[in-house]
Amino acid sequence: MTTNLPAAVRDRALQIAHHEMGHYVVARALGFETGGVTLTVTRDLRHQGGASITLVRSISSIEAMKEHLEARMMVLLAGAMAQTLPSKPSAAKRVDKPKATAILKGEQGAEQDYAKIRELQHLLRNIVYPDTGPASGERITAQLKAMTDRVWLRTQKIIEDQAETIAELAGTLVDGMALVEQWGRAADTYEVVYSGPMLERLRAVRAIPSLQVWAGSRSDAVQHSK
Repeated sequence: MTTNLPAAVRDRALQIAHHEMGHYVVARALGFETGGVTLTVTRDLRHQGGASITLVRSISSIEAMKEHLEARMMVLLAGAMAQTLPSKPSAAKRVDKPKATAILKGEQGAEQDYAKIRELQHLLRNIVYPDTGPASGERITAQLKAMTDRVWLRTQKIIEDQAETIAELAGTLVDGMALVEQWGRAADTYEVVYSGPMLERLRAVRAIPSLQVWAGSRSDAVQHSK
């Protein structure tokens, strides 16, 4: 790891790097065009990160729309899940569901992801169950829960299957962090920018498999990239 990062900054940077690389890896696996990834952490542990993902896709049918909405929800869920992966190499790479849920609900800054997920859930439910009205409260709640559970489990499987790749990319990101010079005041911010082409050259990125959200009967379909 980067030797000149204070320990607390490095730990926070690794958490957020896992978060952003979770978004990146799942987006890439599900066929979204991906760009660069950025990470900023200050000495007092404020942070900002981002993974560039292109949402432009050809959607020519209702089934394609359903798959797109599910894929987008999976990408949004992926960051919080990846953030909970243990950083120790010897630890089992498992998602901590309570911790990931807490991150999504605003404990650690992913509330925007959660808000988007909730809107997409309702949009997808409206498409899948067009005959239900606002008065069907209990039925709507059950439908939303079933859809959420299915998408959650599918995303969790990808995150855990790709945990080593996410950890490798997160480590690479943190290794590239440098102290930013500040005009007129002490430098207190570490940052790194990995552009899309820089990431494309990494072996770990080239090894990310290409996945389908669901096959025709909603069973998993995996097509490994060449």
